[in-house]
Amino acid sequence: MQRIDFELRGEYIALDALIKATGLAGSGGSAKHMITGGQVQVDGRVELRRGCKLRAGQVAQMPGVRIHVHAASARQGPPSAP
Repeated sequence: MQRIDFELRGEYIALDALIKATGLAGSGGSAKHMITGGQVQVDGRVELRRGCKLRAGQVAQMPGVRIHVHAASARQGPPSAP
């Protein structure tokens, strides 16, 4: 099974947007059909809501692929001026 690690840019991502962002669907409409067709699970349960909000630590699964959602890693930039 393929594993995809997805790093959040905010607090959450909608399920249809996640599927599109990972390249598993070519469009939002295609992602919606996958979801409403019962092909997507979130944390082991079939999810039919395309707007379901996924947060860090959750796992979405489709046939042959698992998407692990992670919090954005802390970035170290240059020290701020006093």
